[in-house]
Amino acid sequence: MRNALIIGVFAFALSGCASVMSSAASGLSDSVSDSILNQDDPETAKAALPTFMVLIDGFIRDNPNDPDILVSGATLYASYGAIFADDEVRASRLTTRARGYALKAMCESYSPACDWPDANYDEFVATLDGIGPKQSEYLYTYGFASVVFLRAHSSDWNSLAELPQIEALFSRYLDISGDEVNSAVYTYMGVLLTLRPPALGGEPEKAREYFEKAIALTDGRDLSAKVEYARGYARLLYERELHDQLLNEVMAADPYQDGYTLSNVLAKEQAATLLADADDYF
Repeated sequence: MRNALIIGVFAFALSGCASVMSSAASGLSDSVSDSILNQDDPETAKAALPTFMVLIDGFIRDNPNDPDILVSGATLYASYGAIFADDEVRASRLTTRARGYALKAMCESYSPACDWPDANYDEFVATLDGIGPKQSEYLYTYGFASVVFLRAHSSDWNSLAELPQIEALFSRYLDISGDEVNSAVYTYMGVLLTLRPPALGGEPEKAREYFEKAIALTDGRDLSAKVEYARGYARLLYERELHDQLLNEVMAADPYQDGYTLSNVLAKEQAATLLADADDYF
């Protein structure tokens, strides 16, 4: 599965890996991460990333309580599991590890998070107020890993029951992140609010605002936001004109944007697929 949404956060994920690995490899990882982000051949990225995943596993084994290293492991496994996993079983395995690393990072940096797996909605939300700007990166990563995990387990209705918690988590992230906000969070919020129809708690009009903000914050350079807008909102409400407009804009756009090239190449593949079956869908 190649998911345009998840690849949109590779800049965040790989920058985390760079911060960990720079001390061990004298800044080599900065160059490597930039190369992956700007790679226009997804198969090359697919072949390269497992090496970094195994390397991060080694760092985590030697530093099991370091939240920064755990964040790097979570983001790499979540990204790879969502984009490149060949089947549902493998996607489940990879995203489960990603979420485990992300939870451990939160637990190490904010002890109430250790109880999140067993918390109900009210208990979970009650812990969010204690999270401050210093934990914002860890909070974002846990939310990111959770979105990927829930998508990989979307056939399990028990997993979908967690969606309100993740919405609350991202709302807290927006409250504390200030100028450091990652624009991808607005795409995530849009996706979360369109995973369910309105009758089951979905909020498509609010989701539309989030999608449009994600597009605006990157000046349209992140094409994955438009793909998710078309897939999540336009298809949910059967708005064919908006659907085709967004996807045709993606197809016409130059994918070569610094930090977004790989995500944009994948987004264009997604857009072509969605346009090809639009007549059948609508």
